[in-house]
Amino acid sequence: MQRILSDLVELLRLERLDRDLFRGNSQDLGWGAIFGGQVLGQALSAAAQTVPGDRSVHSLHGYFIRAGDLRRPIVYSVDRLRDGKSFVTRRVDAVQEGEAIFSLEASFQVEEDGLEHQDPMPEVPPPEALRSERELALLLADRLPEAFRAIATAERPIEIRPVEPRNPLKPTAVEPRRHLWVRAIDTLPDDAALHRYMLAYASDFSFLGTALDPHGVSWLTPGMQVASLDHAMWFHRSFRFDDWLLYAVESPSASGSRGLVRGRFFDRSGRLVASCTQEGLIRRRK
Repeated sequence: MQRILSDLVELLRLERLDRDLFRGNSQDLGWGAIFGGQVLGQALSAAAQTVPGDRSVHSLHGYFIRAGDLRRPIVYSVDRLRDGKSFVTRRVDAVQEGEAIFSLEASFQVEEDGLEHQDPMPEVPPPEALRSERELALLLADRLPEAFRAIATAERPIEIRPVEPRNPLKPTAVEPRRHLWVRAIDTLPDDAALHRYMLAYASDFSFLGTALDPHGVSWLTPGMQVASLDHAMWFHRSFRFDDWLLYAVESPSASGSRGLVRGRFFDRSGRLVASCTQEGLIRRRK
């Protein structure tokens, strides 16, 4: 496994301090704040490590409370709300310096058969026909602001290939819909829980920005303040995150300095494997 990916895997596995207490460090992606997907993935990891192995997460709901400090570790405290015959519920508080920065509730279920239906997968070009976000950024490197250049062109553990590339330097008003192919850059261990942590982590990339698309602005537009407020996710079917998944994102509403986005993940065979929603702050200061 490539080092940059193994570092992310270790980041999500956490250090166990006690029965229901975990500690994790943060990755600096160059944004000056802890990446929301990181604390989401770590909180899910902490919860899952207190659950019997025959149960897997089917839903989670989280609130981003404070920005957090990249320089300090995060302590994850798990509360075992319920241990039932089919379902297990956990609450996780992510804490720094005695203050909660994120709160999560997650539900786990034993595998069961039942009725099935799903939305069809959108028709889009395959990932092999598209350039990655990093390749696109390298083409614009000499025009990117110096502070943003290193972030945009750095190697990443997760590869993203957008179907409709956006230029954050010259945003134009377009429909609030995006399609992106995503996957880990190398083979991951055969650990289904790890693949779910990784998907939770990746679900925060290119998500809230979709709510800005119809307004002709981006997170680089002067005066824009963009931050995640909450995040919910449902896991429908098994998948591997080291194979391509299509992330179909749309924003049905923006109002009150908040934007709502929702997304669906499909595997290459067209199976809907996960869904998520998020509301975020999209404030434009004068």
